[in-house]
Amino acid sequence: MLTEVVDLETQSKSQRLAHKVAVVTGGGSGIGRAVATTFAQAGACVYVLDVDAAAAEAVTGEIVLAGGHAKACHCDVSIQESVRVAFNKIFEDGHIDILVNNAGISHVGNLETTPEHDFDRIYCVNVKGMYNCMLVSIGHMKANNGGVILNMASVAATSGLSDRFAYSMSKGAVVAMTYSVAKDYLPYRIRCNCISPARVHTPFVDGFLRRSYPGNEREMFEKLEKSQPIGRMGTPEEVAELVLFLCSDGAAFITGVNYPIDGGFLNLRG
Repeated sequence: MLTEVVDLETQSKSQRLAHKVAVVTGGGSGIGRAVATTFAQAGACVYVLDVDAAAAEAVTGEIVLAGGHAKACHCDVSIQESVRVAFNKIFEDGHIDILVNNAGISHVGNLETTPEHDFDRIYCVNVKGMYNCMLVSIGHMKANNGGVILNMASVAATSGLSDRFAYSMSKGAVVAMTYSVAKDYLPYRIRCNCISPARVHTPFVDGFLRRSYPGNEREMFEKLEKSQPIGRMGTPEEVAELVLFLCSDGAAFITGVNYPIDGGFLNLRG
């Protein structure tokens, strides 16, 4: 009897996004890859968008091999025409129920050590990129009588972090855009939320440590882990589970919210 209950729970979870069509930007690695994989396991047809076409193809291949449904699309979110081309191909297949704006880049530097070129690049990818994707999706969602938008913010948006001037700026804008879209599109049954992860162990973190602390990667990794009140970094899969919930019908009463997923970072430091 217990086995039957567990099987029913597993089956129920696997169908949380059944018949839904989801777009995940930056889906070729890290958190985006985990979100795309988790969505496919939950029954969604997933479009994996990434500026790295090979990475997007690799993720979709893994999903299809596991029995899921996915397609890869090359897309540079910072260029509106690239976004329009990618999304028009998706619209040719049908409708979009869910947009996960995950594509983004990081930057290390304070006000004085952030060159204009770096500032503009952060803005173009992290802010304009989300604007571009929401802009091409919102009319489609209105015509489809609803949809869900989930934007990837960061604890850097609402907490003072050293040497994260441009990155913090961009993620603060993400939170503001989320609230604005959530408010303006309530009448159209479009929900819009964002989540704010703290440190998450992704390939980006490993690459940053290799470049910045050659030979001392392990020591610096442990230091970063200990800086989290919970004593470790998060995993992309843990972030993906929150994204799955907020994009599912189980969160139908939730919109205009910035959810921290931070291991206690915002409230339990010190």
